Amino acid sequence: MAIHQILTQQVASITDLKRDPMGIAQASEQGAIAILNRNQPAFYCVTPTLFEYFQELAEDAELGRIAQERMKEGEFIAVNLDC
Repeated sequence: MAIHQILTQQVASITDLKRDPMGIAQASEQGAIAILNRNQPAFYCVTPTLFEYFQELAEDAELGRIAQERMKEGEFIAVNLDC
């Protein structure tokens, strides 16, 4: 028997999701619900707001990685902001 960590405080079964998908999605207080299949997490249902937040985090991480790569190249341009 495998043990899985559930990363939300709210869970619902696939059966519950099939019966009332919008009710399950709207019941999320924190923006995410773990959907269980046979008492194991199958996937997470997240609100559009939380999904947008995750997308922004991923984009920020990618931009940070690009900035770090460019800083390693060492080609810097002197800029005077007092003009």
